[in-house]
Amino acid sequence: MRPLIFPAVIWLLALAPTAAQDAADAELIGELMAFHGSQAIVSAMTTHCYETTGLDPAYQSANDNWYLRNIGFLDLADRVIVRLGGGAEGQQEAAETYGGSQIMSAYNQAEDKDAFCRAFLEQVDGGALDIDKQLPDALAKAQAIAAQ
Repeated sequence: MRPLIFPAVIWLLALAPTAAQDAADAELIGELMAFHGSQAIVSAMTTHCYETTGLDPAYQSANDNWYLRNIGFLDLADRVIVRLGGGAEGQQEAAETYGGSQIMSAYNQAEDKDAFCRAFLEQVDGGALDIDKQLPDALAKAQAIAAQ
């Protein structure tokens, strides 16, 4: 019996770092899915504000410019997610839904909806909602993995 215990313990020890790495990968995948949540926040709110402010084209421009500034980060996130084994089915949609619902909840709670939209527009235009500003740690991790 004793000769079988040693190989079993070695095998279990070998699995421990893998399990820890899998957990770290799953956590990073979740962080990278937040990139898509950020996109959903910007898209949902700029569209909503565009429609509720008399079709002010500044909101469409802000959304387009945000996308152009952040598409590389979104693509990077997708590549790293695939490299780490992929996300769970529906995980990206869940991140997008969560992001969109959170910003709409904030909008609905705002006393002055027009002021909320103007402030949101300023944040988008100013880059405050860009992925490199909102999620710098996850971005750095993704860049490190992509560089390997």
